[in-house]
Amino acid sequence: MASDLRTHAEEIHEQFSDHVDVEVDDVHERLESLVEDYRVPVDEARRSVTNHYLDESDLEREEMAAGAGNEHVEAAEIDEPEQWVDLTAKVVELWEARSDAVAQVGLLGDETGTVKFTAWAKSDPPTLEEGAVYELGNLVTDEYEGRFSVKINSTSTVREVDREMEVGDDSVEIEGALVAVQSGSGLIKRCPEEDCTRVLDNGRCSEHGDVEGEFDLRIKGVVDDGHEVHEVILDREATEELTDTSLAEAKDMAMDALDTEVVAEEMKADVLGWYYRVRGPTFRRYVLAETIERLDGPVDTESTLVKARSI
Repeated sequence: MASDLRTHAEEIHEQFSDHVDVEVDDVHERLESLVEDYRVPVDEARRSVTNHYLDESDLEREEMAAGAGNEHVEAAEIDEPEQWVDLTAKVVELWEARSDAVAQVGLLGDETGTVKFTAWAKSDPPTLEEGAVYELGNLVTDEYEGRFSVKINSTSTVREVDREMEVGDDSVEIEGALVAVQSGSGLIKRCPEEDCTRVLDNGRCSEHGDVEGEFDLRIKGVVDDGHEVHEVILDREATEELTDTSLAEAKDMAMDALDTEVVAEEMKADVLGWYYRVRGPTFRRYVLAETIERLDGPVDTESTLVKARSI
């Protein structure tokens, strides 16, 4: 571990040595404190220290990465956040942006599958057209709720190309009984810092420390298909649709009860023990529900809860 931290420190020092008066030992001390004293995972500690020196140097992340040689990847190969990549893809679908900070948001796809994209308004990006194919350069990868995405930033290049592209489907479909709703479901709070979507633990972000937080909804559930159990994650949109409860209604419910846990309990009572058809991509052990449909039910969950508890 010590040698790994030293390597990370040397890499961060090399990145900022021309912009900030800092010694390798200082960088190493910051990493060591986060990892050993506060038990922060190494990757998150590195991001936190990098962000510290970005702030200190008054540099934008894009400025540090611009000009670096990027790997040209396919959608299915994107499996790590904060990587700089090039991608040729078709705009499969555009969604309505929920924030003025976002210029466009939607789904890109190639022969291997799909990946979400976000174009930030402050970067003044060109407008992408649904159905068109683009060569996209200098994108930065991100991760949210276990699913990877790419961001178009101020250094990104966008060039439309005249070609046809068949988009692959990387989704799975499962049918079974929802036998458990796990901790971390219901009304949660996320870090409000730009580009950070981490769920807060007692009002604290693992990277940005104590923050006010922004409310969100999700369900982390366990579906038993009769042969094996699958862990599924429903984002805000899927949770609202399944429970017929909006974020505003959930916040009112929690305020009336003076307890956010009441939202998860209400959701459990409504969704637990029914059969569902869930469709979406997989990430590690999770199925990330893009659609979820209630089938015939309800069922007796007692016979299947033993499996759910074993996860």
